[in-house]
Amino acid sequence: MDERFSGSVLQGSADGEEIVRSLGEIGLNGFAPYLMNRVMARYNANLAEELKHLDMSTAKVRTLAVLSVTSSATINELSIFAVTEQSTMSRTLDALEEQGYIRRQPRSGDMRVRDVSITEEGRLAFDAAWPTMYGFLLQMFDGIDEDEHRAFVTTLQKILRNVKKNDI
Repeated sequence: MDERFSGSVLQGSADGEEIVRSLGEIGLNGFAPYLMNRVMARYNANLAEELKHLDMSTAKVRTLAVLSVTSSATINELSIFAVTEQSTMSRTLDALEEQGYIRRQPRSGDMRVRDVSITEEGRLAFDAAWPTMYGFLLQMFDGIDEDEHRAFVTTLQKILRNVKKNDI
């Protein structure tokens, strides 16, 4: 099956003229957005299955992950960093607040903005989920050495800079 989806490498011509290759020429297994979606879909599905017993969804755990490394964030910032639609983030924050995992407070100086922060209970909940997340990370990079991992992450950071539309 892999042969059907493999094509030539994505490159321009030798004389500098840009060539637009078809998906058939590139192949699905050479089309990076397709591969990134497959990897993350599988990671998220595995994560969702394993976190059910903790009453955690992927949106909840990603939100707590972001809040575990910052003192507070706005709903817009959380939507961006947790890769969640703002409407889904609002519902996720409602659920996390009900569980006692986060608190929302008006920002001093601008009462329209709410700062979201993690509670101690939220930290404990994230700490319970982290070994599962870390385990799937290790599985994902099994057989990949440290230099390859570093290069991969550096490349992803460059790609993110190329495609991002916001300042954060």
